[in-house]
Amino acid sequence: MYKLEVKNNSKIFKKGGKEFYALNDASMQVIEGKFISVIGPSGCGKSTLFNIIAGLITPTTGSVLLDGKDIIGKKGFVGYMLQKDLLLPWRTILHNVILGLEVKGVSKKEAINRAMPLLEKYGLGGFENHYPDELSGGMRQRAALLRTLLYDQDIILLDEPFGALDAQTRLKMQQWLLQIWADFRKTVLFITHDIDEAIFLSDEIYVMTPRPGSIKEKITVPLDRPRNEKTLLNTEFVEVKKYVLSLLKEKE
Repeated sequence: MYKLEVKNNSKIFKKGGKEFYALNDASMQVIEGKFISVIGPSGCGKSTLFNIIAGLITPTTGSVLLDGKDIIGKKGFVGYMLQKDLLLPWRTILHNVILGLEVKGVSKKEAINRAMPLLEKYGLGGFENHYPDELSGGMRQRAALLRTLLYDQDIILLDEPFGALDAQTRLKMQQWLLQIWADFRKTVLFITHDIDEAIFLSDEIYVMTPRPGSIKEKITVPLDRPRNEKTLLNTEFVEVKKYVLSLLKEKE
């Protein structure tokens, strides 16, 4: 059984009396513990797809199954992190990180006990009492991702979390994310516009068509793990990049 199945999802929005397809017959089959990237042109429906999986909107047609059970329109079954860190400026980093646990009804004391070892292990030790505006963009994204992980769902949706970071910080964050993924073994779905990022991080890449978005092709990434900077120069890496570029350039 697949961990997550997205079956023939379409989404039609209505605006000004007119209908338009944001997503058209998109399907995915995700194995537990895999790192999956979704890449495609701007406006192709990637975020719409994630919002459907997260239960924030319902598809016009299609179904979403988690462990074989329908989760259409049901919130709280996945962790979801957007490009903006959305940290609350009046809460310290520690109290931002435990927010999801508090929402789930975990006591503040227990939430802090769970969070502190993670802050120490993943580069935020000593910053727990700082406020978001005192930290760099990369550090804030670390806090936001740890908050998402502590919400403790099997599937994590990440919608371009590193898109606003500079190239050097972005590579460090990618390596940091892979470390966390290896430790926690969550199933990760990751939206990006960056082909290198998709290949470097992923087991599989779903390439989407321009709007109305559908799945053009699923690519298995043939690169061994663990990965590092040398992976970016690997012959297989370059070949996969060429192929993804060719798919994105093709006209429907």
